[in-house]
Amino acid sequence: MVLGNPKVSIVIPFYNDPYIREAVESALAQTYSNVEVIVVDDGSTEHADLLKPYLGRISYLGKRNGGTASALNHGFRYASGDYVAWLSSDDFFYPDKIKRQLEAMQKADAWIGHTGFDVVDGRGKYTQLGVIPPKAAHDMLRTFRNSNPINGCTVMMRKELFKRIGLFNEHQRYTHDLDYWYRVMLAGYPVHLTPEPLIAYRWHEGMGTVQHKAVIEQETKALFRHYEHRWSAYLGQLGIR
Repeated sequence: MVLGNPKVSIVIPFYNDPYIREAVESALAQTYSNVEVIVVDDGSTEHADLLKPYLGRISYLGKRNGGTASALNHGFRYASGDYVAWLSSDDFFYPDKIKRQLEAMQKADAWIGHTGFDVVDGRGKYTQLGVIPPKAAHDMLRTFRNSNPINGCTVMMRKELFKRIGLFNEHQRYTHDLDYWYRVMLAGYPVHLTPEPLIAYRWHEGMGTVQHKAVIEQETKALFRHYEHRWSAYLGQLGIR
């Protein structure tokens, strides 16, 4: 268990995103004070100038374009916190996100956790409130047979877990998160749920999920096939049908 007032690193992968200021401001506005904010610029050609007002308060890492997984790996390796949290550049944290999730994870002695979220559109209008993944552990694990119930931008983990599990798979350009959750759970680390919305997830026409929908569906189906037998065996060991 990590005791006391652990440091939390918030890693924000960034690529040509006009919403980056809102993400950074939400990370800097956390009521939990012991945080560092790391923005990983994945070879942006637009909107990097929006970060200039924050350069004295964030760590800004530039790299060649390689995709979200490579940006996360770069930021997580650099992170000096006891915990690392992921925030997409078009989403934003609520002020108590780190504080409430950290308290819940420490109480449960959890190595990794996720939360619920609200949904906003490209103009910041709320379109869905209180999206909470299945609360019962068995129900949540069953959903991994054909879906991904974990929103990556709600996730926080101990930095030590990243060292143990290893890097995000950079060959999984769009499903690196789902692949990582499989690897974490199959290694014996349950994913703790804080069942309240602590972030705003932005759904808009410019997001990768929309722009690359067909490719993502193909990659996701291939990943389900890849883990199918191991996941079924794991669920069987837990007595889940």
